[in-house]
Amino acid sequence: MGQDQTKQQIEKGLKLYQSNQTDKALHVWTKVLEKTSDPGGKFRVLGCLITAHSEMGKYKEMLKYALAQIDTAREMEDPDYLTEGYLNLARSNEKLCDFQKTVSYCKTCLNMQGTTVSLQLNGQVCLSMGNAFLGLSVFQKALESYEKALRYAHNNDDKMLECRVCCSLGNIYVQLKESMKIALQHGDRPLQALCLLNFADIHRCRSDVDKAFPRYESAMCIMTEIGNRLGQSQVYLGVAKCWLLQKDFDKLCTLKVNCLSEGIFRSRGQQEELREQVVKFLQCVEELELYCGMCGESIGERNQQLQALPCSHIFHLKCLQTNGTKGCPKCCQSSMKPGFV
Repeated sequence: MGQDQTKQQIEKGLKLYQSNQTDKALHVWTKVLEKTSDPGGKFRVLGCLITAHSEMGKYKEMLKYALAQIDTAREMEDPDYLTEGYLNLARSNEKLCDFQKTVSYCKTCLNMQGTTVSLQLNGQVCLSMGNAFLGLSVFQKALESYEKALRYAHNNDDKMLECRVCCSLGNIYVQLKESMKIALQHGDRPLQALCLLNFADIHRCRSDVDKAFPRYESAMCIMTEIGNRLGQSQVYLGVAKCWLLQKDFDKLCTLKVNCLSEGIFRSRGQQEELREQVVKFLQCVEELELYCGMCGESIGERNQQLQALPCSHIFHLKCLQTNGTKGCPKCCQSSMKPGFV
């Protein structure tokens, strides 16, 4: 069977499948697989069989065809076909709950040096990897994978992928709530902190920083209490990302320009222009709140240690130590609130 005939039979099977004549479609595709001499056609018909068996819930059959497809892709030595083959292999193992293999095959996909076609599949690869990490209860890595998948979906304007990622994010939220419930029942403080951190990251991904900040704060309290320094670093990283979501980058650029202009005018002795730039610089500092909320001095002008609280407000460390408060002096939130979701 040549290329043209193979293509016609594949299309015939697709029409039958779309009209809910699944058995007839499978029969057509199986015959094509037996008779075709075209590697590209064989790869495509295997893809049809993989999709059909996935939707039918026959995951062992799906895996069988995925293995045949990856063998075909290796024979063709085409990176795009290899990427798609490994993705289908990852999906098959995901359906069979072999999550370690799923992660391994997904990593292989992401390391492939293919063309634009391969790059377009990366969002689906990240989604499958996220689902695998979720199956392994590695919530942080699952969330990171979903974030990457969402970015690919937005960049490629792939609404279907975006919808699937959002559904998976819903699943991680449900599992986290169950984990949080178990942690509270057993008094497991490290697990509580991890759950709160993941809840905060989810809200940040949704650009809901008002809900993210208090959860970061609660996570930080527990991380500090149990001495988890890595966890504290992860909280600070999340808070920094929230901070970036809130800040105006144009104002930051303006601040930098005013600072450079001030240095130039100062070196030239142009006092009038210097005063003008100083006023503009201080206005930017005021708008961006780049000053200590306790002593009022600009942050970074002197060699002083700074402390960023989970609510994103920044103070001189010595001011906080002098104040002796356990919460943020600016927003008057106590950092000893119990964890909540």
